[in-house]
Formats: sequence, C-alpha cells, structure tokens
Amino acid sequence: MPTPILMPALSPTMEEGTLAKWNVKEGDSVSSGDVIAEIETDKATMEVEAIDEGVVGKILINAGTENVKVNVPIAVLLEDGESADAIDVGALGAPTTPGAAQPAEAPAPNPAANGAAEPAKPAPAPTAAPAAGAAGGRIMASPLARRMAEQAGLDLSAVAGSGPRGRVVKRDVEKALKEGTGKAAPAAAQAQIAPASVDARLYPPESYEAVKLDGMRKVIAKRLTQSFNQEVPHFPLNIDIELDNLLAARARINATSPKEGDGVFKLSVNDFIIKASAMALKAVPAANATFTDEAILLHKHADIGVAVAIDGGLITPIVWKAEEKGLKQISAEIKDMASRARSRKLKPEEYQGGTFSVSNLGMFGITSFASIVNQPHGAIMSVGAGEQRVVVKGGNMEIATVMTVTLTCDHRVVDGAVGAEFLRAFKAFIEEPAAMLL
Repeated sequence: MPTPILMPALSPTMEEGTLAKWNVKEGDSVSSGDVIAEIETDKATMEVEAIDEGVVGKILINAGTENVKVNVPIAVLLEDGESADAIDVGALGAPTTPGAAQPAEAPAPNPAANGAAEPAKPAPAPTAAPAAGAAGGRIMASPLARRMAEQAGLDLSAVAGSGPRGRVVKRDVEKALKEGTGKAAPAAAQAQIAPASVDARLYPPESYEAVKLDGMRKVIAKRLTQSFNQEVPHFPLNIDIELDNLLAARARINATSPKEGDGVFKLSVNDFIIKASAMALKAVPAANATFTDEAILLHKHADIGVAVAIDGGLITPIVWKAEEKGLKQISAEIKDMASRARSRKLKPEEYQGGTFSVSNLGMFGITSFASIVNQPHGAIMSVGAGEQRVVVKGGNMEIATVMTVTLTCDHRVVDGAVGAEFLRAFKAFIEEPAAMLL
C-alpha cells in the first residue's frame, strides 16, 4: 500500500520547518538512505534521507513551502506494481494549504453539449525560456542564496547559477553583488506590500524596505521575549579582570605553536575564556545548573554554548565537556563550528542543549553589556573588550589591561552568592592561566 513520507522532526524542539528543496520528482525510484529533500529549520538546512524504498508516487508539499508542521505527509511512496491512482490523499491526512500540490482543475463546461457552438480559443502565447538557474519556471537556488538575494534586493532570475544543474548558490549572489548585476527594478521596491502591523501614517511604504522575517529571526524573537519578559527573572553581576598574565601566556604559546597545514595554529583570548568558564563551573557546581518545575538539574559536565553571529541572527554551537579539553582542541572546535554555523551546516545536536553560554563582543570594541539568559541555561556571561586602564596596586597607580564581564543569572537557580562565587573562580583562572592546568 502507498507509504506516506512525513515531515521529519530534525530536533527535539522542532515544530515546523520550510521544505526548501526536493531532490526527487514524481516517478523517481528511491532507496533507503537516498537524500530526497532539504528542510530548512530556524538554524540550519538539513538533508532528509529516505527510510523506505519505492517510487515517488505523489509530491504533496511543493518546494519552498514554509511552516510545514512536523509529521504532516509531504509525499507518497509506492511499492512495485502500485499506481499513483491508488493514492487517497484525504486518507493520508495531507494538508490542503496553499503549499500543497493541487489536483488539476476540472474542465470547464462544454457549451457544445447544449447545442451551442464552442468559440475558437486563441493559441496560447509562447512563454519565454527560463533564466539560468530555473527549472520548470522555478528559480533553482539554495536557501542561503535566496535569503542573501532577498536582503540585497537581487532578482535571482537575472543571476547565472554555477551550482549543480544551474542552481544559484552563495558564490553566485556574492559575484552579482560585486559586479552590480541582478539588481531588482526600482518599480518592484515601490510595489511592496506594507506589513499589516505597520501604521502607514507613520511609515509610508515608499519610505522603507521590508525584509521578511525568516524562521531564525522569528524563533529568536519568540524565545528571548519568553525568557526576558515571562519566564526568567534576570539579574546581572559585573566584575573587572586583569588580562596581562593571560596575554603573556598566550603570546608564549602562540610563538611556539607548530605549523599546521597552510598556517600556524593560534589561540585566541576567547579560547582561554571558554576553558576558564568550564573550570569555574566545575569549581562552583551550583552555577552549572538548569531550573525545571520539579527539580534543579546540577550538570556533571560543563557544556559551553559559544554565541556566533550569522546572517539573520545568532546561534550558540556547544563545546561539549569543555572542562576535559585542552585549549587547542577547544579552539579547533570553535573555529570549525563557527564556520559551519555561518553556512547553516550545523547539526541540531551541535547547538541544542548545553549548560552555560558565553557571548563575547570584545572584538567589536564593546566594553560592557548584559545578555539575555539562553534557556535552559542557568546563566550567560557577557565578555567585553580588554583595554588599558589605571588600577591601584599597593597604594600605587599602574596601567593594566582590564576587561569587564557581566554574568546574567536566572535567579530561580543561580542566586547572587552562587553567581559571585562563579565570577571569583573565573577571575582567578583568567588572571593566573597556569591554574587551569591543575
């Protein structure tokens, strides 16, 4: 009997996603393990593999359809000898949304059947051939390329695709931007429809460009509003930390680093911060905790989420068991995950969960800020830039490199004393990096 292919849950918290692309068409044979589609979640684009084998009898949800609920049938697989005529779409529970593939329209009544002569129909006008990167009139482009083109106001139909089967990919959009080609006509911008929530008396449609919210930005807005306004009682703790010993240790380590591949492996200050955070969490276990309605979870390992800015939002890939890893391994993992995060190639298990977060804006010159707790973590640490400041030592004024960090705590699980103990331990590890070797 026909087997429905369901919209998969690519993570424990996924409720819906965008069916970005089909890699198969009706009539194609597939085997278990074949990549049949690409699903775009709020954080990444994931490939979907076939579980069963058979022939694609019917595609129920078109490519590009947004907000497809988990476990909704998206296609039907037929066994040998079965016909697509045997598919009962209604019995499968398939949606009747605009994104669903619609049956052919019923033929119009024939006036000739009542004795009236049927007027001759004009021949249809020839259609233009699809532009490069188009298939069947639809522009073939990766989800990232579509997002970049939309934000830059590019007409994808005017961009030549260099990907498989003429697909428009990231490098094609970047090339078009560099060369100034593919810009949408000004009239298109004038014809934009104002969002329903915008008061046209305050902001006339021609006075701005509306960038549609993607899945990531919607989830960020929902989760942070929920965290800050509804669920988590936040409070911040600040501390100043001297960096001179750490900078000297880092310089010595990097000066003796062996060459790897095409360059020399270099540690960053952020690598030390992640390691020190993990060590401080082990020293103060009460800070490495999660609040639930039934119990407080005291975690056995320090799984540190590292905030990474990507197109359209923020993601926190996790360094698992960071307390057990050396600086070199931590640095390599962060570089790898940050690179894959920006191309939306992280797996859900690489950015979901964790026990603690670190957000570092020091590279932008920000000296102090407070982040919103990233649930289910009990706290998040915001790291500012190191700068030359006057400090008093032994009654004398000296110059030292100082950074300010702010620990934002969920007061339900990390109260003031626990947060202060964590910052004291973190400060000790940063100001004397050799202590992390003990």
